[in-house]
Amino acid sequence: MKIGTDGVLLGAWISIKNSPFSILDIGAGTGIIALQLAQRSNAEMIDAIEIDENAYEQCVDNFENSPWGDRLFCYHASLEEFVEEIEEKYDIIISNPPFYSEDYKTSNESRDVARFSDALPFDELIESASQLLSDEGIFAVIIPRKEEENFIKMASEVNLFPNRICRVRGNENSEEKRSMLEFSFEKISIKIENLTIETSRHDYTEEYKNLVQDFYLKM
Repeated sequence: MKIGTDGVLLGAWISIKNSPFSILDIGAGTGIIALQLAQRSNAEMIDAIEIDENAYEQCVDNFENSPWGDRLFCYHASLEEFVEEIEEKYDIIISNPPFYSEDYKTSNESRDVARFSDALPFDELIESASQLLSDEGIFAVIIPRKEEENFIKMASEVNLFPNRICRVRGNENSEEKRSMLEFSFEKISIKIENLTIETSRHDYTEEYKNLVQDFYLKM
């Protein structure tokens, strides 16, 4: 699977100021977010969950071929199975969840699983994160901007409250397409940020380059 901008953005943006010991990437895909956090942090335990077999195998390969293989582990499981089995609590839980809720399906089933929200409903993601998160932990996601209000409302029902929000647009003239959200069990004043990716096609803003340049060979 290709590496998308959403995952790279989220992996670069999430705060690691609390020096996490343990990190969980839900729906890891190629493992890009877990790899970014291995590069950015000294976390000793970085786990990932991936249900799709091909993506899981690719994720394991990427972990093993990285400089941080001894800290990375991918589980081939559903989120429901993982929650039932695991007693660990994580200091960071991060997810770039599938959120294409359009009614059509393509003929490529694994691509559909990756893209459609019925593969990982938001309410299940939020509920599971609340059970797996340490008391002082951070739960972070990237979702469509139009889902932001509803996602925050669902999270509040399990005592997860937004601490940081970053709204992302492609260029200065386009509408906000994505929201990156950081939640914790602590209710504090919300820090609102805005990010524009490009000034024109493939001409990236300084703000975007500063955020993600550590993860690209050419930027």
